[in-house]
Amino acid sequence: MPPETKLTPMMEQYFKIKAAYPDAFLFYRLGDFYELFYTDAIEVSQLLELTLTSRNKNAVDPVPMCGVPYHAAAAYIDTLVEQGYKVAICEQVEDPKTAKGMVKREVVQLVTPGTVMEGKNLSAKDNNYLVALAQGISDFQLAYVDLSTGELKVALIADEEGVLNEVSVLRAKEVLLTNDISESTKELLEKRLGLVFSYQETMICPPHFESLTNELDEGLKEVTLKLLTYLNETQKRSLDHLQQARMYQVDHFLKLDYHSKANLELIQALRTGKKQGTLLWLLDETKTAMGGRLLKQWIDRPLIQQQAIETRQNQVASFVHAFFERGDLQEALKKVYDLERLAGRVAFGNVNGRDLIQLKTSLQQIPLLRHILQGIDQGEWQGLLSRLSPMEDLVQLIETGISEDAPLAITEGKIIKTGFNEQLDQYREAMSSGKKWLAELEAKERQATGIKTLKIGFNRVFGYYIEITKANLVHLPENRYERKQTLANAERFISPELKEIETLILEAEEKSVDLEYQLFLAIREEVKKSIASLQQLAQAVSEIDVLQSFATVSEKYQYVRPTFNQEGRLRIIDGRHPVVEKVLGHQEYIPNSIEMDQDSLILLITGPNMSGKSTYMRQLALTVIMAQIGCFIPAESAEMPLFDQIFTRIGASDDLIAGQSTFMVEMIEANHALQHATTNSLILFDELGRGTATYDGMALAQAIIEYIHREVRGKTLFSTHYHELTVLEEELSQLKNVHVGAVEKEGELVFLHKMLPGPADKSYGIHVAKIAGLPKRLLERADDLLVQLENGHPIQKAPLPVEQLSLFHEGNEEEQRVLDELRRLNVLEMTPLDAMNVLHQLQKKVK
Repeated sequence: MPPETKLTPMMEQYFKIKAAYPDAFLFYRLGDFYELFYTDAIEVSQLLELTLTSRNKNAVDPVPMCGVPYHAAAAYIDTLVEQGYKVAICEQVEDPKTAKGMVKREVVQLVTPGTVMEGKNLSAKDNNYLVALAQGISDFQLAYVDLSTGELKVALIADEEGVLNEVSVLRAKEVLLTNDISESTKELLEKRLGLVFSYQETMICPPHFESLTNELDEGLKEVTLKLLTYLNETQKRSLDHLQQARMYQVDHFLKLDYHSKANLELIQALRTGKKQGTLLWLLDETKTAMGGRLLKQWIDRPLIQQQAIETRQNQVASFVHAFFERGDLQEALKKVYDLERLAGRVAFGNVNGRDLIQLKTSLQQIPLLRHILQGIDQGEWQGLLSRLSPMEDLVQLIETGISEDAPLAITEGKIIKTGFNEQLDQYREAMSSGKKWLAELEAKERQATGIKTLKIGFNRVFGYYIEITKANLVHLPENRYERKQTLANAERFISPELKEIETLILEAEEKSVDLEYQLFLAIREEVKKSIASLQQLAQAVSEIDVLQSFATVSEKYQYVRPTFNQEGRLRIIDGRHPVVEKVLGHQEYIPNSIEMDQDSLILLITGPNMSGKSTYMRQLALTVIMAQIGCFIPAESAEMPLFDQIFTRIGASDDLIAGQSTFMVEMIEANHALQHATTNSLILFDELGRGTATYDGMALAQAIIEYIHREVRGKTLFSTHYHELTVLEEELSQLKNVHVGAVEKEGELVFLHKMLPGPADKSYGIHVAKIAGLPKRLLERADDLLVQLENGHPIQKAPLPVEQLSLFHEGNEEEQRVLDELRRLNVLEMTPLDAMNVLHQLQKKVK
């Protein structure tokens, strides 16, 4: 700020408030606008494409300023938060009419990427997690919350890689750090995930915060209380919907690091970044927003406990066999709104009448859901049925209290039903009678004055009035009314009788609106008492929704129920890649089996590019994930062991942010698998070692295969173009060669897309290049070089141009002598005439 600036009281207030929120844009309320000043104004005007103006334009140092109307501010705030910024909303907190001096203002909410409660940044089927992170001596403490649903969970994470993986899985947009977080961890999160960081050191511990964390040990309790304190200080309102903090252990679920999840395209397609083409896209037949969110959580965290998986399988089977009942259930679920977020809005204080009607409509579906489940239950639904509480009292309260046509605003009346409150009914009767009295008064005055066009109207400035056109003023008896307002073609008057009726009506209207608001708040407080029950009910409905989604997909695509064994047998007969099959159609997709008994550890896969090796490997991984979330799978039959982890190295990718080449990324991901895999893990390595020199790559690939066979001993699929590695089948007893079939037909390569025993006879790389459309000359040259290499000859220099090669066909001794003579000539020492003579002799020999 320039030294000559003399701050007004308003700007002094602004700077005092802004100092408390240096990393946020301050939306400072002035009348009907939110204004921004100085650097905030300059940046926001560019980000939102607003006009930048200034206060004190004629001063030496005018103050940069921009603003947005308060009624349209939500859209602008959404845009800023979506871009990763924070917005502090500053409101007037006292009535300007009663304020002595400067009107008091305070920040009433800090909106950040991790604390969004509504708006376009809150996708219906996505959670919005805020993560808090602290670093201990030997591990990290992590807590996360979804403010919109109240979900609160904590975990201990072993290392930086685990933190990165967990934050990535949660798809968090904001991370709350404590001072003990190292710069390396912060830098890793910043580079890899591009997060917004916030900081919280203090812990304010009101009793209800303590009660949410009383089951946690000291380290986890501290990071969770800092997270709750941050929410309390930024949101400045009730957080009664926050659930009890629950600890989970990462190793209680099937582990996939964020590289593997990206490679397998579980939630997000690699090329487009969208849902289409992913496993989530395939499986999502959910009918509710909360069911969609739970499905994503299940895909992120497959189970490893056989009993829990089989419980889900039993429920899916129950739905598969109850086609008509499932259809009725789906129709009921379509009428269930987002109970989790409705409960959050109730606690947060921003619920309106229409939200409560949605809540009532949702609860009215619960008896139907119970009836359907009871009709098909053979023991598998007892646990869920016990959590499906109809909550009739809450339905009755909303039914009798809230109007079906309730407006969005809760302070303008018309929200409470007639018959709910006697005093309100009396006010409404007064208003109704007042309008009747006005009609009677208008008729009486027309009769008394003889003016048929006389009318009684109303505006907010003058209240009720009698209006007479100027042409009829001559008929008005003198001194009958008191003049109130003159218009261009009419006069407006009042009378004692009209003022009396006006007082009755306006008092009734004002008191009615105030009373309705108080009644609505009372109903909201009653609903708030049921938040915990609503959240439990929401969880049960979400599970039902996901399970019916599994059943719908399983029936639609003819999936089967897999079985599990403890002996390490993996036997999937005619398995299919679920997503590719959906795109191609069931008739077009060529299935493949995979069989590995307890004595089989490694399948070494060879075959041409584009033949389906990577698809085969991804197919297995997706099949395992589907099986371990409780869904049926695409196959004729299947049995498998329970896997604890899946590691993938599929597809070439540079990590430009970290400055790593494809080969470095390969080695890092391979090392991660080799260090952490167990005998119960699934390892998928696709063409490992291709990013370096041939012999280096081959040596590394063989060493890795031998290490897995000898040390790791987890089920492994290893595809390669190094055909030399296929001899390992003779040396490693638990390695088996398979290949993807391909045949040459009339010079064209035909992919069979079928997995066959034994190694591939060749790679067909040049055929694939032909399919890709490379130039004909180039392909012919590649064929020549391939023949040389396959015959054990070193690669020769490039031959003479094609036009000259056509003169010298291999196999003609005379032509070969001419070539030799031509090579021996020293053209630089010859005269032009000598050169002409020699060329003529050579040409004669060739002819």
